[in-house]
Amino acid sequence: EVQLQASGGGLVQAGGSLRLSCAASGFTFGDYDIGWFRQAPGKEREGVSCVSSGDGGAYYSKSVKGRFTISRDNAKNTVYLQLNSLKPEDTAVYYCGAAPGSTLLSSRGRWTVGNYDYWGQGTYVTVSS
Repeated sequence: EVQLQASGGGLVQAGGSLRLSCAASGFTFGDYDIGWFRQAPGKEREGVSCVSSGDGGAYYSKSVKGRFTISRDNAKNTVYLQLNSLKPEDTAVYYCGAAPGSTLLSSRGRWTVGNYDYWGQGTYVTVSS
């Protein structure tokens, strides 16, 4: 059974930090690109950051670049997202997804929800002002 378990969300004040984790099982983790997306109330799911299966190359949306850092540990089948300098507009449910390797090579494809085969259940991040 394929599983992506997102965790680490919570309530934090503006300027604070959180570390999200995405633990995977049931598929060959090293063959998949992993992405973090978020969805705020009333808004569409948007890509935040992703990391490739090959060279571990990382990509960030403009809204989080310089504040968030993604990393992956293939030995633990886990991807991390470090959230620093959090803002109220970062409040959302954060989801991790797995896409076939090389998905991230496309600048548009890496942010397309439909390109991701597997999704976790999401973890809530609330940033108070």
